[in-house]
Amino acid sequence: MNHRLLTVIALLLAGLWGAALGYTNLHAGIGLLDRMEASLADIRSLIVGAKTPPPVVSIVAIDDRTAGAHGYPLNRATLARLVDAITALKPKAVAIDILLVDPGPEEGDAALTSALRQGPSVIAAAATFAQSRQRVTDAAEDPLAAIPEANQLLLPLPRFAEAAAVGIVNVATDQTGTPRFIPLISRAADRLDPAFPLRAASVALGVDPTIERDAIMLGKLRIPTDIGQRLPVTFYGGHGSIATFSAADALDGKLSADAVAGRIVVIGSTVTGGGDVFPTPFDPVMPGVEVMSTAITHLVTGDGMVRDRRMRLIDAATAIGLPIVLVSLVAWRRSAAGYVIIVLTLIVWAMLNLSAFAHGYWLSAALPIAAALPPALAFGAAELWLDRGRARHYAEQSALLQRIEAPGLGEWLARDPNFLAAPVRQNAAVIFIDLSGFTGLSENAGPVAVSEMLSGFFELVDEEARAHGGAITSFMGDGAMILFGLPEPADDDAARAAACAVSLCERTRAWLQAHAGFAQKKIGFKVGAHCGPIVASRLGSGDRQQITAAGDTVNVGSRLMEVAARHGVELALSAEIVRAAGPDSVLMQSGRMEGPLETALRGRASRIDVWLWRSRTL
Repeated sequence: MNHRLLTVIALLLAGLWGAALGYTNLHAGIGLLDRMEASLADIRSLIVGAKTPPPVVSIVAIDDRTAGAHGYPLNRATLARLVDAITALKPKAVAIDILLVDPGPEEGDAALTSALRQGPSVIAAAATFAQSRQRVTDAAEDPLAAIPEANQLLLPLPRFAEAAAVGIVNVATDQTGTPRFIPLISRAADRLDPAFPLRAASVALGVDPTIERDAIMLGKLRIPTDIGQRLPVTFYGGHGSIATFSAADALDGKLSADAVAGRIVVIGSTVTGGGDVFPTPFDPVMPGVEVMSTAITHLVTGDGMVRDRRMRLIDAATAIGLPIVLVSLVAWRRSAAGYVIIVLTLIVWAMLNLSAFAHGYWLSAALPIAAALPPALAFGAAELWLDRGRARHYAEQSALLQRIEAPGLGEWLARDPNFLAAPVRQNAAVIFIDLSGFTGLSENAGPVAVSEMLSGFFELVDEEARAHGGAITSFMGDGAMILFGLPEPADDDAARAAACAVSLCERTRAWLQAHAGFAQKKIGFKVGAHCGPIVASRLGSGDRQQITAAGDTVNVGSRLMEVAARHGVELALSAEIVRAAGPDSVLMQSGRMEGPLETALRGRASRIDVWLWRSRTL
């Protein structure tokens, strides 16, 4: 095949490849590219840097000081006093980021109902979905067609809903748990509900939202939205960027009127260990109330990132044009000067993309890269093959083994470098372990001491995981997740996981007792274990990759740590893993089992049976 014909074919294939990716991204998005885009968005956010948010929202936080003085969670009577104290300072609206779904003492509920009626107020509801992810598509002209349908709504008590507006607090996160979008409209079988931020913004502005295909209208203010009426969320900085005040000061009458007057006030929890936190580019533990407040600020001021159909059309055009340009440059001159021009072209594109991001326009970085690099590299490789008569093969196996973070899988990857290149659904057992109270200790200890403590803890977890044939898929702050069932499921996965969970309890307890000062600081730990179907995959690209797992099994395993903490035990296990481990498991031999207890898990509609394990030495 001559050079000219090869070039024509390469240009045609490059354009078709870019068009296919651009079309898919325009109408539904691509999972892998979305994950790549999330990481590249974080990088761009860090390069652009933190900024000061407009002074339109204040957070009144139910923080550690409030919990110490008034208990946690706040009872309804105390919450009513808090709302009254804030309302007296004349805010534009009071938004309560707390689910009020269960009745409390009549006196407290009546007081809170009365407090909500005193001024413009919004309370929270939540939606649950049959799938672990809220999937959206863009398949019709109907502006509501792309909104996923919830299978259940967790609504506040009717008496509260009659006294205040109601908004849905769901967020759409990526695989790392970072909030990327706020679904502004939630749809159930027989109703539509605005998101909590949208409801707060509309109540504060005194206008009803109007839904368009690619935007939400708040009066004359047009807020561009992405597929499924989702609002892109970009953060102003780390925790505390939005003005935050302690609820304890409000309850004690010490909250300044300047902090509240004329602003939207969002009440929410930031108490340590409360669980409602998210990782962001600027902060690994951003409170959920600040995520909601950030979205409210975007809606009221219109300063959010523009990621709508126009941006996706530009992405599609770039996905077609950039690969054609690169293939043309490769065909034009294969020399040092030609490669310099190619690099300069990519640098110019990257600078334009970053500049657009800095000015509030979110153009995809992952899509053009995915569209341009494969055709350019494939064409360059084909030309080398024609010129030299043979293909070049590059040894990637050792590099791949170094990029994978999960220990215990090296030998398997050596035999099968394509392991988990595509997501796999299979049965597995999962263990979560997390230190409790460590955040407070970290604030007082120096970085060297914290690093040494965590290193010791992670070494302990790694030893136990390896000893029982598990794979650590992630270390998360002061905790870890261990999978049993990779690379292939085995009949004794549950039994080995149960044994590992018990060993972790025994060794972690001994490790804590061996460190002077941990007891005074009330450092403890909690472990959750569950088994069932998971979706295992390999995330990331370039020099860093990570094996991870997702699905309801993983979510339940994580929530079981909360059950353990709530019942004052070290280990909580689902009935499924206890049954799968068998009657001869180490659970029965080394400790006392209590249960099964029918238990509700946070964020999950159905209850599960839970067993509690206590060591015989306690």
